[in-house]
Amino acid sequence: MIYLDNAATSFPKPFGVTEEQARCMRQYCGNPGRGSHALALAASEKIYECRCAIADLFGSAHPENVVFSMNTTMALNTVIKGSLRLGDHVLLSDMEHNATFRPIYKMAREGYLSYDIFPTFSNDPQTTPSDICRAIERMIKPHTRMLICVHASNICSAVLPLAEIGALCHRKGILFVVDAAQSAGVIPIDVEGMQIDALCAPGHKGLLGPQGSGFFLLRDGLSAETLIEGGSGYNSLEGNMPNEAPERYEAGTLPTPAIAGLCEGIRAVRRYGVENIGRHERELNTFLQERLLKIPRVKVYTPHHIGSVLLFNIEGIPADSVGQALAKYGICVRCGYHCSALGHATLATPAGGAVRVSPGIFSTWADMRTLVGAVENLCKNGI
Repeated sequence: MIYLDNAATSFPKPFGVTEEQARCMRQYCGNPGRGSHALALAASEKIYECRCAIADLFGSAHPENVVFSMNTTMALNTVIKGSLRLGDHVLLSDMEHNATFRPIYKMAREGYLSYDIFPTFSNDPQTTPSDICRAIERMIKPHTRMLICVHASNICSAVLPLAEIGALCHRKGILFVVDAAQSAGVIPIDVEGMQIDALCAPGHKGLLGPQGSGFFLLRDGLSAETLIEGGSGYNSLEGNMPNEAPERYEAGTLPTPAIAGLCEGIRAVRRYGVENIGRHERELNTFLQERLLKIPRVKVYTPHHIGSVLLFNIEGIPADSVGQALAKYGICVRCGYHCSALGHATLATPAGGAVRVSPGIFSTWADMRTLVGAVENLCKNGI
């Protein structure tokens, strides 16, 4: 099997990830923060170790501001719904995933807020960070409270200039929320240097952890309303959730085995090096793009962006049919709209969407050559 669907979830996982999950369940899987016995304390220590690893990787001096969630979607929903107020105005990019767009759309439909979509000019090879920031600035209103954007698109390799957007938001007093689902562990991120108020990310993609792990990292001093209330392990006689992070946002029992696995995934990312992982994926996609562009009937979207994701179509063959045919070659890709209606509208993909290829740290040059050969065969002989 050739796995090229790492934008959905990374596979395979480093050996240490699955081993640590199993060790956790065998040796120290008590309920963290819910007791003074050895198993509960060991679980708490592992969770704090993972908070520290996340804070360190993303340039924060405050591991207590790392809040665990089930995935990026839950993290984004918690930050969005906990930070916005009646009458607020929100800006989001034209490349957003539905994890951002759908909660904003629902709140706007209910009359709670208004929003505008700013252009990223992803189809324009000449776009500069200044172009994007000028477009954003023109859309800012007196009641604009939040700007949300993806760092790296999940359907192509467009990357937004976080440092420049963060500086603009800071200057205008706007909360800056970043969806790092496709960039965490692949592109360096410094939340303090980029002036990010809330970074939302999965554990199971570029950080090489298990599914069921995700988090958001808050700027120090930022507090939001809670999305879920329940037991926090202390102050149990009070009706309100605690005021302090992370307990304020982590109602109920945490998924200790998943967090233990994520901790090992981050350790592996550190060992490989974020820059090295990103370079490896870019090199593979550069090779793949050069070969695909030479094949008649193949359209590659945004070829001027080279990163971890490549999107293409074969003229005359629906994207889902291409995916099914590639599966017969043992090649795993993802076809369709990739939960990104805004992004596909921006790139003007046809009905049925497109084929997404997303190599990972364990992908090889041989994988790319096999995929090119399979696409050539489909173009020549059909499915």
